[in-house]
Amino acid sequence: MYDGIIVGGGHAGIEAALAMARMQQHTLLISGNLSKVASLPCNPSIGGPAKGIVVREIDALGGQMAKSADATQIQMKMLNASKGPAVRALRAQIDKIEYPKFMLDVLKKQDNLTLLEAFVEALWIEEETLKGVILSDGTKIPSKTVVITTGTYLNSDILMGKEKTKSGPIGEPTTFGISKQLKDLGFEIIRLKTGTPPRIAKDSVDLSKMTIQPGDDVVKSFSHDNHIYDNPAEPCYLTRTTKETKKIILSDLTASAMYGGVVKGVGPRYCPSIEDKIVKFQDKDEHQIFIEPESMGLDEYYVQGLSTSFPKEMQEKILQTIPGLEHARIIRYAYAIEYDAINPIQLKHSLETKKLNNLFCAGQINGTSGYEEAAGQGLMAGINAALKNQGKDAFVLERHEAYIGVLIDDLVTKGAKEPYRLLTSLAEFRLLLRHDNAQSRLTQKGYEIGLVDDTTYQTYLNKQSLYQQLLTHLKENVILPNAKNNVLLATIDSAPIYESMSFEKLLKRPEISISHLSLFGYERQDVDVETEVETFIKYDGYIQKSLREAQKMSRLEHKKIPDLIAYDKISNMSLEAREKLTKIKPETVGQASRISGVSPVDISMLVVYIESGQANA
Repeated sequence: MYDGIIVGGGHAGIEAALAMARMQQHTLLISGNLSKVASLPCNPSIGGPAKGIVVREIDALGGQMAKSADATQIQMKMLNASKGPAVRALRAQIDKIEYPKFMLDVLKKQDNLTLLEAFVEALWIEEETLKGVILSDGTKIPSKTVVITTGTYLNSDILMGKEKTKSGPIGEPTTFGISKQLKDLGFEIIRLKTGTPPRIAKDSVDLSKMTIQPGDDVVKSFSHDNHIYDNPAEPCYLTRTTKETKKIILSDLTASAMYGGVVKGVGPRYCPSIEDKIVKFQDKDEHQIFIEPESMGLDEYYVQGLSTSFPKEMQEKILQTIPGLEHARIIRYAYAIEYDAINPIQLKHSLETKKLNNLFCAGQINGTSGYEEAAGQGLMAGINAALKNQGKDAFVLERHEAYIGVLIDDLVTKGAKEPYRLLTSLAEFRLLLRHDNAQSRLTQKGYEIGLVDDTTYQTYLNKQSLYQQLLTHLKENVILPNAKNNVLLATIDSAPIYESMSFEKLLKRPEISISHLSLFGYERQDVDVETEVETFIKYDGYIQKSLREAQKMSRLEHKKIPDLIAYDKISNMSLEAREKLTKIKPETVGQASRISGVSPVDISMLVVYIESGQANA
C-alpha cells in the first residue's frame, strides 16, 4: 500500500512525487520511460514573464524545478529589467539533455520514493472508491491517493499536413485507458492542441545574417540558495520571416493540418503556429524568429516562433525564405499534437477531482500549457494528496499570495477552452507577486506543511532578520543638507536637499537607487535583501493599496458556501448564474464572484441567502 501513486514523470509528476516523499509519504512514481522524465519536448527554456516567478515560488515552497534549472542552464537573462518590479522575471535556456539527467538523479536519491517503469492502463476503482492503479499487464497497485500527470499523452495524435499518427510527443507511446475511463466516469473531456517547431543543424545556419541575443553578464539564480554554476553561456539569435514566407504560407494554407481540417482540438492563443500568425496578422510582413541552442551536447538549434503543422516539403520551403536559414538542414520536423484533457472546473482548489475522492490531476491534463504551470500544479497536487492522507486541511494559495494561486483559481473557476498560459496581466495583485519576494511570501507556509527543511528555513529566517535590520537602518540614518552632499546629489541628477533626510526618504526618489547611497556612507549588504527592501520603499504606497484590496477580497475567499446549497431556491439570482454555480460548485463566495456570468447582484443574493441560514436548511 502506497500513500501516493504519481502517474507520469513530466514536470508536474516530478514535483508531485518529490513533494509527497519529502512530506514523509510512501510514494511511487510510474513512468513509461524513466530516461525521459523531465523531458523538454518543446522549447528548451524555463521561466519568462510570470512563469519565472512561478519557478521562484516552487523553490520557496520547497520544490525542485529552480535548483535543477540553475544547475543545467546554458543562458540566463532577467527580462524587463528596466521596467517596474511587477513584470521582471528570470528566463533560462536549458540544456535539454542534462536537465532530465539531473532530475532523474534527484528522484533516485529521494527517500520515500520508488520509481517504476511501466504503463498505467486504468485507475483501480471498486464500489466508486479509488483503490490505486492497474498496469498494462493487469497488475494492481494499491494506494491511498493517485495523482494523474499524463501531460499530452492521453489519446494523442501527431499531425503533420494530412498525416495523422497515433503517438505521444517525440514518438513516445500514447495512452488510451485513463482517458476513456474518465469519460465513462462522467468527466467532461476536452480536446486540445499544441505544437513544436523544427530543429535544424547548427552548421547549416548563417548566423551573420542574424542579431545576437546574449544572456546577462551577471548570472542570477532561480533558487533562493543563490548557487551559481560555472556553466557555458550560449547566445541566442534573432531573425525574421519575410514577405516571401507570408506568400508561400498563404498560397497553400490548406496543406497544414490546422487549416486543412485535420485538427479538431483548440490551440494555444498566446503561442500560435506560424500559419495562424500569418492569417490573423496579415497586415504584418515580418514575425520574429529566435534561434535557440538546445544542448551543449547537440549540434542543433530550436527555431522558436516557427511552430507549424505543414508537411515536410512546405517546412523546407518556409525555412528557405528566412534570413540565415536559406540552407538550413532540418534534423526533426515540426508537428502539432492533439490530446485529451479534462475541463478543470471539475477540480477543487486542492486539485482533487470533485467526482472521485482521492484522485488529483496536475499539468496539461488540466488544460494548461508550459513546463512551469505544470510543475506548479504538480507541487500543489502532491502537497494536498499528502495533507489529505494526514487528515489535514487542503493547502490553497490565494490570488494575492502567489502566481500559482492565480493559475489554479483561473482553472477551477473559468475552465479551459484552449491551453491556458499564465500571463502577468492575469494577476490583479502582480505588484505583490514579484520575483524578489517569493521567499517572503511562501517559505513560512512551505515549512509549516513540512516541505521546507530546517536548514533552508533557518537561512530564510536569517534573511528576514537582515531585511528588518536594513529597513531600520535606512529609516534611522540621515544625510545632512551640506554643500558636499548636494554636490554628490548633483552628480546623479538629483535635486539638492535643504534639511536632513533619511536614507529611506531619499530612496523614494525615482532617480536614486540603493547603490547610490554608498556615496553618503552606506555600506552595501546582501543584494537580494537590498532589492526587496528597495522595492518595498519605492512602491510602498502602491503595495499598501494592493494589500488593502487583497484583504477585502480575502474576506470573500474565507466565506464558505455550503456543499448542498440549492441555487435554484435563491430569489432574484439570474438563470445564468444559477446554471454556472450549479455546474462549477464553487467552494467560497470569492470563487463564485470570479465565475463568468455571475454578477455582483448575484453574489449579493448568494451572501444574503447563506447568512440567513436557509442554505443549511
